[in-house]
Parts: sequence; structure tokens; C-alpha cells
Amino acid sequence: MNAKLLKQWRTSVALTGLLAGALTISACQKEQETEPSLEDSISAEQSVPMSAEPAEPNDVVVDTQDPSLNEVADDTAASVNTGVSQINYSCSPELQVEATYKDTDNQVVIATANGTTTLTKTNDATNPEVFGVENAIDGGEGFVQWRVAHQDRETGVMRTAGANAENVSTYECKRTDEGTV
Repeated sequence: MNAKLLKQWRTSVALTGLLAGALTISACQKEQETEPSLEDSISAEQSVPMSAEPAEPNDVVVDTQDPSLNEVADDTAASVNTGVSQINYSCSPELQVEATYKDTDNQVVIATANGTTTLTKTNDATNPEVFGVENAIDGGEGFVQWRVAHQDRETGVMRTAGANAENVSTYECKRTDEGTV
């Protein structure tokens, strides 16, 4: 090789080495951290010192001197009516109906100013549910049919007749409130 080419090559290698060294040193130096902005300070979670004392005591006091606790007999049994709901309806023509649904028995007890009767569900559907009984609302000869629609039993239709089965009274009813029995 010729000496001139060798000097150029050596100069190139030396300059490349110096450049690589300079880049390595600058990469290892710490960058200057910027001051946090107001937005960063607002979004940063701030610690709040907490007291070691509880705010309110959690002591539960049971009054064993309450006479009602000791007066309950050993053979007393509590019963809960599940599947029973009571709904009031306002009907047209003018009639107030209180329906007590006994879902487990597939029955409804209809109470009106004219009387009270228990009807048995006559279909397997849930919309409409159809209940019926072969006597009048006052317990005499006739029939009562109650159809209730919607999932929450919002509307109902009652058909009643006395001894004269051709003289049928029809009432359209809308739910006014609900309670449980």
C-alpha cells in the first residue's frame, strides 16, 4: 500500500474513534431536568397525614336488659311469606281492587267493596296471566275472571257475573301502588 493512502486511512479511523467516543460520553451524561409545570403539580397526588385515632368508635352495645329479648317463647316460629305481593288497582268503571298474588300457589285473592274471592291461575303464560273462579265476587252464583298483563302486573281486566251469566261486568284496571304482605 502506498504511504499516502495509509495516512488517510489512519486519519479516518482516528476521527471515527473520536466521534464514537464523544457520542458515548454525551449519552452517559445526565440531562437537565425541567421544572415541573403547574399542570403537573395539580395532577400529582399529594399525601395527607392521617391520624392514628379512628374518627368514630366502632363499639356495638347490646342491651341485655331488654325484656322483649327474654320473653320470646322457645316454641315460637317465624314464618316469611315468599312469593306473595299485594298490588292496588284503580278500575274503570269506578272500582278499587286489592290483589294479593300468591305466586307459589298460583292464586290471587281479589278484594273489592263487593266482596273477596280467591282465584286460581288457569293458564301457564306469564303475559297475560289469567285467573278464574266459578262463583261471584260476593260468594254467590256466577264467575270472576282476572287477567293481568305486563311483567310488573301494571294493568288488569276483571270480568264478573252473578246468577245471570249473560250480564257480564267488565272493569279495566291500572296499578296505583305496590306493597308486600
